[in-house]
Amino acid sequence: MSCRQKSSKGQKPIKAVYARSIFDSRGFPTVEVDLVTDLGLFRTAVPAGVTSGTYEAFELRDGIQNDYHGMGVFKAVDNVNNVIGPELCKQEMDVTQQEKIDQFLINMDGTENKQKFGANAILGISLSVCKAGAAKRGLPLYRHVGDLAGNKDLVMPVPALNVINGGAHSSNKLAMQEFMLLPTSASSFTEAMKMGSETYHHLRNLIKEKFQMDSVGEEGGFAPNIADPKEALSLIVQAISTAGYAGRIDIAIDAAAPQMFKEGLYDFDFKNPASSKSSWKKPEELLNMYKSFTTEFPVVSIEDPFEVEDFDSWSNLVKQIPIQIVGDEFLATNPKRIQKAVDSAACNCLLMKVNQIGTITEAVKSHLLAKTNGWGTMIACRSAETEDNFIADLAVGLSTGQIKAGAPCRSERCSKYNQLLRIEEELARDTRYAGKAFRKPV
Repeated sequence: MSCRQKSSKGQKPIKAVYARSIFDSRGFPTVEVDLVTDLGLFRTAVPAGVTSGTYEAFELRDGIQNDYHGMGVFKAVDNVNNVIGPELCKQEMDVTQQEKIDQFLINMDGTENKQKFGANAILGISLSVCKAGAAKRGLPLYRHVGDLAGNKDLVMPVPALNVINGGAHSSNKLAMQEFMLLPTSASSFTEAMKMGSETYHHLRNLIKEKFQMDSVGEEGGFAPNIADPKEALSLIVQAISTAGYAGRIDIAIDAAAPQMFKEGLYDFDFKNPASSKSSWKKPEELLNMYKSFTTEFPVVSIEDPFEVEDFDSWSNLVKQIPIQIVGDEFLATNPKRIQKAVDSAACNCLLMKVNQIGTITEAVKSHLLAKTNGWGTMIACRSAETEDNFIADLAVGLSTGQIKAGAPCRSERCSKYNQLLRIEEELARDTRYAGKAFRKPV
């Protein structure tokens, strides 16, 4: 262990902090942190993205090409074990002092984007502290998180189930990255998962029959070799109908447009090195495409519809389409970006990924900033996930009303959904399902 200390009378200080390298769902290394108090060991595994946005906190990788293709995390692990951990133990701060500990970690790093120690090192400690704090208070993690945010009204989220993968999440021709089911008419989270799972398997059958294969992408959604996003939407609508849920399941899209952006245009064939510029789309063409999605299909949410600096196009879309417009790479869970988008009326929902900002305190503050300005918040996984299910408790504790954790398959995805099933069972009548109110559940 990186540090060991005797407990002070009346307190349970952090006795040890230890990090190791483990593997994520893509088979690359990631950081896992163990934090020990008198109450036991609290463990967190840190997720990672396939791509990282300009405004995200810095993910520290070793960059040694002949070791894990440059994706090793031994520098971050060493920072926890030999620098951050020993100093944190010396402070004898109580694990219930989440904001104080997170600020200590931020100050110790001393950089704006956590590039000294790596957000992947800092986040592992922050989330482990949060788990330990809940245990010390004798509360479920979701209630402890709710208290950190001043929220007592706990709401079960609508799952955004990723059923077709494109973009950087698959090797097919589809440019847009995620097509998701939103079972908004379910009566409970449990029923929502039933509806989503049944539709997912009907979609599998449709795709297998049409394409003679049912391969999946990074997040467990199917990856048929199609190029037209409307073909993806048509397949999903057909699967919803076949499952018997027509009119009860809505659709969300993550366009991930920044990865298509080239020279002021959007290349829907960006995965092809020989892509013809003559087919690239102007922002206004893309906007009209989104409008057609909402009139032809039950699309109620679009994420990252334009490049991250094209505030005018974002604002125009918000004005012209009365649906949820979500900022992921556009916002990066960064308060400065959120405030700029608020001032520009450029979107109306924050996609929260805790590793984009690096501590639970900063993530909660980002959510509260969004909420104060009338926005929604969607909790999200990363493409490179682990079995850690912290974000399930986070979604309930903050009552965000929506969570996307991938497809209703693959254990690193289902670990989050299964935890939400347990939470709903535990809360019973003390909670409700967000349903149609997923954008503003409280």
